[in-house]
Amino acid sequence: MKILLASDAWYPQINGVVRTLNRVREELAPQGHVFEVICPEQFRTFPCPSYPEIPLAILPGLGMARRIEAVGADAIHIATEGPIGLAVRNYCVKRGLPFTTSYHTRFPEYLSARLPVSVEWGYRFMRWFHKPSQAIMVATQSMKRELEAHGFHNLVDWTRGVDTTLFRPEAPQALDGLDLPRPIHLYVGRVAVEKNIKAFLELKLEGSKVVVGDGPQRAELQAQFPEVYFAGAKQGEELASYYASGDVFVFPSRTDTFGLVMLEAMASGLPVAAYPVPGPLDIVDGVGVGALSEDLGFAVGEAIKVPRAQCREHALKYSWTACAEMFLENLHPLR
Repeated sequence: MKILLASDAWYPQINGVVRTLNRVREELAPQGHVFEVICPEQFRTFPCPSYPEIPLAILPGLGMARRIEAVGADAIHIATEGPIGLAVRNYCVKRGLPFTTSYHTRFPEYLSARLPVSVEWGYRFMRWFHKPSQAIMVATQSMKRELEAHGFHNLVDWTRGVDTTLFRPEAPQALDGLDLPRPIHLYVGRVAVEKNIKAFLELKLEGSKVVVGDGPQRAELQAQFPEVYFAGAKQGEELASYYASGDVFVFPSRTDTFGLVMLEAMASGLPVAAYPVPGPLDIVDGVGVGALSEDLGFAVGEAIKVPRAQCREHALKYSWTACAEMFLENLHPLR
């Protein structure tokens, strides 16, 4: 199949959405499937308000029909609800073409954390955006139930995977030369307000806290918590070495729909401490790989007792091949 993928999130951005989509593309390429990506780099852009690292396309609807028709796709998937996603959605609706969407970000909560916009308004927009979709791909059962409660229909499963060759307990120890007191409490991800990182940094914990990632809140948090080691954004083998250096992974976000970094941590042998919200409830709860609690400090204390081998064993159950096959099965061909 030739698959048209519309996404407002693409390289050089590095986040869970981009990594998931690219891994699906890599998995399906050997089967002869081709992806044509419509992304921000193909347009004039402006910085996302309050998040300048993210470029948003300016008026992508102009010429979008020509662009889509030139691809000659067999199926269309819209990954994000930004300007590009909206332009492709409107094209498909106008012409009565089937398309699928995916729900990667808890956009209403994300927006409400940054702007004076109610969560309910955000859900009204999201229901409107996704309503014509033949299938809304959702990563977890708890997120699926939550969206159903908000009036969403046509929800289908689309799990995630992890590279267990790259992320492994025996990877080099990136933090060995820094003489940081143990245990090392690790966070990996965007450094932004919707990730609720401050809840982690404010905890009174023995040992050290390490933040791997970059984002608009980094300078503020680095100034406020000088005792925390901020490593910046890392990728590939270097990122794997940071995971392998940690003792427990702390995931303070309440707005993620999945949390790919939790799988990477578990593949590296790290138990996970998190709040009991969608994502952690599906990946961590009841399987012996960490602890969930509304008291995040208590969750950290419980999680760190979990044997590393248990975490690794659980992560081995998540396959990118299965993720890619589910994506392919969820698509609705144009003809």
